[in-house]
Amino acid sequence: MPKRIDFTLTTEQDNELGHAIRADKRPEVRQRATAMRLLSRGNSPKEVAEVMEVSEATVYSWRRRYAADGLEGLANRPKGRPQRKADDAYLQELEVTLEKEPEELGYEFAIWTVERLRDHLAAVTGVHLSTGHLRVLMRTHGYVYRRPKHDLTNLQDQEAKAAAQAQLDELKKGRQQVITGSSLWTKPR
Repeated sequence: MPKRIDFTLTTEQDNELGHAIRADKRPEVRQRATAMRLLSRGNSPKEVAEVMEVSEATVYSWRRRYAADGLEGLANRPKGRPQRKADDAYLQELEVTLEKEPEELGYEFAIWTVERLRDHLAAVTGVHLSTGHLRVLMRTHGYVYRRPKHDLTNLQDQEAKAAAQAQLDELKKGRQQVITGSSLWTKPR
């Protein structure tokens, strides 16, 4: 047998509901507060549903919402799309971050990936986006992802590079064609 739900109210809750019925500007709150008072006065959820012209499940839902959130739980919830997570502050931080190299921000990698950028922005702003959402956001704000060109200049020994360049320049200056023996690919003079 299902557990019986207790619909009794404290004096404070009953007074709060009575005030809401008389003075609240939101009609849905007045209707639902009336339903809560009817339940507390001994009416069954089925009877309250008939009086209010709603389903019995709706009455139970109102009761759960009132028990969880009080009077504000009886108000309509916002409809439509949720608020944007990526607000102006997030977009500003995205722009500032993309103008810097990851190494400037203390990271050991040299290239921003979407995952790395998302994790960094989440740590800085507290806003967590999916990588797909971040890609769309970047595209709509004019950012283009390009594959990096592999460049090893940061790993080169500059002294050895300069010495090799000097040696190459010397070889180019004193360039002589040296022919050693005959081969299939050269003609003897």
